[in-house]
Amino acid sequence: MIENRYQPGEAESRIYDAWEAAGAFCAGRPERANAPPYCIVIPPPNVTGSLHMGHALNNTLQDILCRFERMRGKDVLWQPGTDHAGIATQAVVERLLAERKEPSSREMGREAFIKRVWEWKAVSGGTITSQLKRLGASCDWSRERFTMDEGLSRAVMKVFVALYREGLIYKDKRLVNWDPKLKTAISDLEVQQIETKGQLWYIKYPIENSDEFVVVATTRPETMLGDVAVAVHPQNERLKHLIGKTAILPLVGRRIPIIADDYADPEKGSGAVKITPAHDFNDFEVGRRHDLPLVNVFDDEARLTLKNNESFLTDTHPEPLLDTLEGKSREFARKVIVENLESRGLIEKVEATAHVVPHGDRSGAVLEPYLTDQWYVDAKTLAQPAMAAVRERKTVFVPPQWEATFFNWMENIQPWCISRQIWWGHQIPAWYGPDGKIFVAESEDEAVADALANYVEIGEIAAKQRQKIAVDAESRDRFAREYIRRDEDVLDTWFSSALWPFSTLGWPDQTPELKRFYPTSTLVTGFDIIFFWVARMMMMGLHFMKQVPFNDVYIHALVRDERGQKMSKSKGNVIDPLAVIDEYGADALRFTLAAMAAQGRDIKLSAQRVEGYRNFATKLWNAARFAEINGCARDDSFDPRQSKEVLNRWIAHETASTARQVTAAIEAYKFNDAAGALYRFVWNVYCDWYLELIKPVLTGPDSAAKNETRAAAAWALDQILKLLHPFMPFVTEELWQVASNLPSPLVGEGREGGRSSAVARSTPPSPSLPHKGGESRGLLALSEWPSLEGISDATAEAEIGWVIDLVTAIRSARVEMNIPPATSLPLVLAGASPEIASRARHWAEFIRRLARVGEISFADVPPNGAVQLVVRGDIAALPLRGVIDLAAERARLAKEMEKCDADIARVEAKLGNPNFVARAPEEVVEEEKEKREEAQLRKAKIAEALQRLEGAA
Repeated sequence: MIENRYQPGEAESRIYDAWEAAGAFCAGRPERANAPPYCIVIPPPNVTGSLHMGHALNNTLQDILCRFERMRGKDVLWQPGTDHAGIATQAVVERLLAERKEPSSREMGREAFIKRVWEWKAVSGGTITSQLKRLGASCDWSRERFTMDEGLSRAVMKVFVALYREGLIYKDKRLVNWDPKLKTAISDLEVQQIETKGQLWYIKYPIENSDEFVVVATTRPETMLGDVAVAVHPQNERLKHLIGKTAILPLVGRRIPIIADDYADPEKGSGAVKITPAHDFNDFEVGRRHDLPLVNVFDDEARLTLKNNESFLTDTHPEPLLDTLEGKSREFARKVIVENLESRGLIEKVEATAHVVPHGDRSGAVLEPYLTDQWYVDAKTLAQPAMAAVRERKTVFVPPQWEATFFNWMENIQPWCISRQIWWGHQIPAWYGPDGKIFVAESEDEAVADALANYVEIGEIAAKQRQKIAVDAESRDRFAREYIRRDEDVLDTWFSSALWPFSTLGWPDQTPELKRFYPTSTLVTGFDIIFFWVARMMMMGLHFMKQVPFNDVYIHALVRDERGQKMSKSKGNVIDPLAVIDEYGADALRFTLAAMAAQGRDIKLSAQRVEGYRNFATKLWNAARFAEINGCARDDSFDPRQSKEVLNRWIAHETASTARQVTAAIEAYKFNDAAGALYRFVWNVYCDWYLELIKPVLTGPDSAAKNETRAAAAWALDQILKLLHPFMPFVTEELWQVASNLPSPLVGEGREGGRSSAVARSTPPSPSLPHKGGESRGLLALSEWPSLEGISDATAEAEIGWVIDLVTAIRSARVEMNIPPATSLPLVLAGASPEIASRARHWAEFIRRLARVGEISFADVPPNGAVQLVVRGDIAALPLRGVIDLAAERARLAKEMEKCDADIARVEAKLGNPNFVARAPEEVVEEEKEKREEAQLRKAKIAEALQRLEGAA
């Protein structure tokens, strides 16, 4: 028996335990050995992470696809795992050490620190996994991977060595995003651009052998110490006469050329740009074009380093003032330099400005473009096959507009910096000899062998000595320790993630899983990592597997707050998905996210939305209880195609139609359309109409019609549970079990008569429990997706659809005309055909009760003073004369129309103001557009009501 209320908090963990115990999510189930494979690799969350709303959306959509394909009979592998998150994890553990007043990472040394990180992971690293289970994620947890597990680490080493030997990995001195607090290079994704109020200083640089100056504008005067040129646009009429001359750098005395370059915008600042290649990414490219020197004036903590700095001191005459800046911060140097320049009259003017300053998202420090030796991947070469694969539709982006974003980045791709100056991660497999020669190998043993061979060949080590080192372990260890040294850097976290689609399946070993599930079917991810992850997986997959890593890439949007603002802790508008699950249940959150996941449109999430879909789950639960109370039980012999009753033929038709809509929508990644179709069918068609219309049959005397109707209602509910399962897995699985009269795999002896209890958790469930007579009821998660081909009944739809449309039109007219609910209206069907007249008489009792009309009559033409409704081409008239004051109603609607016009005009004025659109936050502009849309819809309804009143005049 179905309980009065569904309690998600009690049911969800019990149901998930049953799924896991049954191995419901395991790929490679014996009965699916010959089934087509379907594979999704989870975007691996950071091992430090907790479930946020972005995770909730991303994993809900993946789970919908996996449950859908699993029910369609495919052998589904949803490959789970977590990312070691190098910088984030190291920061977490270092913070814990500091809080506990234990030795720091540097104090304890690399080996001891890495051991501590592994200990932390063993205790705290599984948080995100347990939270994904609370969401209902149907991953194959038996195959869970970690980017630093033994197998994936071996794959990383193999890929690095292979790319190095192919010339696609190399070492270079280039600018990187440098975090001076963490003292490491970081990726662009770890850069947080923060708009900051600052100042723009206009500094005068003297022209050599002239009284003239060239003025440059900068927000960072301290970087002028590294200036090596001034750029002027070649078409700058005001300044082009300076091109080819030499400026003298104040304070430093360096002679710097004035060069012609399109980078200098004549309309910005002074029109001349100071060029500091070692401290600005754009300047670095200018420097490369003009073969300019690189002068780095900062150390790895962004402090001034001028003494013994050969690049700075070459051909300069630094003033004594600069000695006071040695070892000082950027901010201190800026203050001193500006004061000195002002005292000399070299500051032309200062302007207040707002500019974007890059900060490290982990440290909060202001980042520095920093010139260092780093390891790089030749991304441009690897990008070519990836771009070709997208052009040839081997990989398809959904929605397709993201292809433009992909190509824009790939066509302008820069070398990929893959080294990080931290300890937690895959240590770069490169060793250096005493002469600086690099030996790249998959293991230290291989590196030792390569080094020995090299130094014997060049005569630095005798052949006998080589033989001793090769056979004597102590000699070998001493050689590895004293003669060669390993690179201390680790690889960028994204490097191991780039191998995820094939490394998780066992590569470099040729495993059965790799053969069966690669290439994977679909990738579901956010737009912000198209560059950092999607593109790189394509590069690596095509290079090492010679196939694209996935066929489809579905890009979902952001989850924002209800006002459209991006969620952030500083704004205090973060919605915790776990808190939402606690209050409303996982199903309500999942359905909300799916229902709002329109392609290309951000989700505006509110608690009210989730509450609304919790009510939807309650509606479904109550419908199942109603069906059970009225004897609607599953009948395996029932065939909807053989139904005699028109209502049952109609519900079968509508069920099949909905199944087709939902299937097509999921296949097209239109999750919101699928959810919308399900919501309309369950709430409106099944609950509000079908159950309402069959009440007289269910409460009437026993008959063949009653038996058929009971079976039809139970059959339709079964199809609903199947269609809803990918979206709302918990409540549907619970109803699937408790609505049957068979033993349930969700519980053991604790369920009596289908009623769940706390005791029920004591007995592990099985995928299918036998029932006396040989029957059994398996898990809904492993049941078959509805296959309802051939179920279509246009005649039944025409009849019942006409009744529903008529009642709906009358209800709408009553609301529009402000007719009190208790007022009974006459209904006149004008010019009705014999078929329509017969239909109206047959359903008269339902029409009267549901539409609150009195007498139903027929006439050749509508009577005067009646509102006319068009229902599927037929005229239904509601005589209103004497029921309402038509003139007063017209006046009321006219006032409403005026208000709508005023609202629309007010919004149009705002949106027509370029300053408003440019300056207002994005969410405010979107809110105004929504106001306009709502007012326009309201206006259309009022216009329709006025038109009806005109007909009643």
